[in-house]
Amino acid sequence: MARPPVGELIAVVTDRGSWASWDTPPTDPPGISDAYASDLAAARSATGLDESVVTGEATLAGRRVALIAGDPRFLGGSIGVATAVRLADAIARATREGLPLLALPVGGGTRMQEGTLAFLQMAKITQAVMDHKAAGLPYLVYLRHPTMGGVFASWASLGHVTLAEPGALLGFLGPRVYEALYGRPFPSGVQLAENLEARGIVDAVVPPDQVRSAWARILQVVAREPGEGASAAAAEPDRGPSPDPDDLTYTPAWTSVLATRRPDRPGVRFLLAGATDVTMLNGTGDGESHPGSVLALARIGGEPCVVLGQCREGQTLENPLDAAALREARRGLRLSRELRLPLLTVIDTPGAALSKEAEERGLAGEIARTLSELLTLPTPTVSLLMGQGAGGIALALVPADRVLASEHAWLAPLPPEGASAIVHRDTEHAAELAGAQGVRARDLLRNGIVDRVVPEPPDAAADSDAFRAGLLDAVSAELRRVVSADGELRLAERAEKYRTLGVR
Repeated sequence: MARPPVGELIAVVTDRGSWASWDTPPTDPPGISDAYASDLAAARSATGLDESVVTGEATLAGRRVALIAGDPRFLGGSIGVATAVRLADAIARATREGLPLLALPVGGGTRMQEGTLAFLQMAKITQAVMDHKAAGLPYLVYLRHPTMGGVFASWASLGHVTLAEPGALLGFLGPRVYEALYGRPFPSGVQLAENLEARGIVDAVVPPDQVRSAWARILQVVAREPGEGASAAAAEPDRGPSPDPDDLTYTPAWTSVLATRRPDRPGVRFLLAGATDVTMLNGTGDGESHPGSVLALARIGGEPCVVLGQCREGQTLENPLDAAALREARRGLRLSRELRLPLLTVIDTPGAALSKEAEERGLAGEIARTLSELLTLPTPTVSLLMGQGAGGIALALVPADRVLASEHAWLAPLPPEGASAIVHRDTEHAAELAGAQGVRARDLLRNGIVDRVVPEPPDAAADSDAFRAGLLDAVSAELRRVVSADGELRLAERAEKYRTLGVR
């Protein structure tokens, strides 16, 4: 496929005529060899560039943004001291001016002609990116062909969201270096963008002409104007808490359990189809993913948020939720914290993997770490029990400032059959145990576990639009409630809720 040079790509992804360079003439390192000086002069003459990166600002869909981009024509896009200074200065300026930062990395490793000093520039660039993220500002990355070595291991791998060019070669070790070191070719296909997407390292493979629309949609969520959330929340009328548990329609616990187990009951992906500006993310970013885990950026009722949920369609007896699903959830917690966005968790799972692999991959530890991070997350949080809620992997997404439950949703330490096996040494008492354990939404409300119960239509599958509309209406109201609350008071109330649960 045709790959546009950096200038053309910037023009494709930004508003027409809006690009303005921030670059100043670079200073070459002192004491460089004549051969290297000649290489630099030749690269400048051949490309019309003075370094392997360009930096500047533009607008994208009318929004002011900063951009940093590489060009492989200039010494293979490698990083030298002057390259790193230009990148770090541009990133710092974007941070000072409160701008979203869009990165178009490409190229290879650090410049061999500058040796170890150039190698250490990866730390300088990484520090600048982390300072930008610490300021709560978005960092979005589009990986281009080829992105390798020190470029891939620094500014190319730190994005809140990472897109990639189709067919792009993406990797740490260059195939030519591998073959020289080990005497055999590097396995084919491993370092392709499409493989990294399948492995949960890249969020999506996107052609260059679609990057602009993808970034515009993401920025609608992650780059709010100052005070947007608070003003929207203040304008939203308080819709009040759930009614008293005794006012809810009486339904036996086992009836609710069976209702949530229906294969045609809508799940989190159907819920997200009713949101706006949705960008589905992919995996942990570290090489893991699970089809039963959903991570997205979206607006619900106009409120930007990070959504992490458990997808009923992606969980099977052969592939139940596992530690990778929780590591993906923790990526969602990190996005919420770094981007200072409200978090919505959606719980709907028959339970986690119970296997040798689950034990060896640290499932219990991931449950504990997810719980601890969610309980202490500084951003506003809302949890929605949408269906089944079995075991620790369900509990890991529950604690929040406000917890909602759909009318038939339930939460239990084990599926009722498992509880029956422990208590009665059979599964015949599952319905009895479900009732005795207080798993129903009305019981959760009575016990202070849930703050609000959302009524369901008589048949959630047959009347799925009404089911979704009721949940989205309740979630959006609760998002506004937590966003408008005083932050310190909100965190104190969250801590007090779980400290006193069951002892009042």
